Amino acid sequence: MAMDKKTILVVEDEKSLSDALKLNLELEGYEVTVAEDGKQAIDRFKSEYFDCIILDIMLPEMDGLMVSETIRLHNGKVPILFLSAKSAGSDRVAGLKKGGDDYMTKPFNLEELLLRVSNLIDKNRQLNGSAPVADQVEFGANKIDFQAQECTDQKGNKHSLTKKELMLLKLLVENKNEVVTREHILKTVWGYNVYPSTRTIDNFILTFRKYFENDSRHPEFFHSVRGVGYKFTMN
Repeated sequence: MAMDKKTILVVEDEKSLSDALKLNLELEGYEVTVAEDGKQAIDRFKSEYFDCIILDIMLPEMDGLMVSETIRLHNGKVPILFLSAKSAGSDRVAGLKKGGDDYMTKPFNLEELLLRVSNLIDKNRQLNGSAPVADQVEFGANKIDFQAQECTDQKGNKHSLTKKELMLLKLLVENKNEVVTREHILKTVWGYNVYPSTRTIDNFILTFRKYFENDSRHPEFFHSVRGVGYKFTMN
């Protein structure tokens, strides 16, 4: 899979429509995963990375509004485009209140939908773009030298850093004081679209705590946010 290929989750129980959406989105260069009901949508969301979610409201198992609410508990950034046969203003408002970024009614214009999906993804990437990181970053008694590919710990000892350690540190520093989701880390640093059931990131965070924290059991800089992701804290 190309690293920059954008991925979309289509949640739609009407097979003819989901097949048509999948085909046309793939023709636009997207990688598409389909879920047929709300429960399946949550399972897919928890196991894969998506740049956008196209979500029907009237679904078996769990309706789209509940799916959106559940997703927003874990990820506040992934764009959600609601598709619905309900066209009343109150339905549109309900969708947006439940975490939707956009709302289209059925039947819809395919070209317009493709344009809205593209705009949502581009806007999301711009809003969540990270500030550039300096070649050297200091926090507490620690220092990371990205150019030299090494760090200095709180005791003054130097350690060489692997490429993955540097990439993860840079991502966390770029998003300092904000939670970076596990999904975003695996996609950005490892290039995974389907997430392995490993403790890969946890092991890296444990290494960082060993280098940079006075007490790894009570970290000051590198935090795990249960069920969501990780955060680098720096004043």
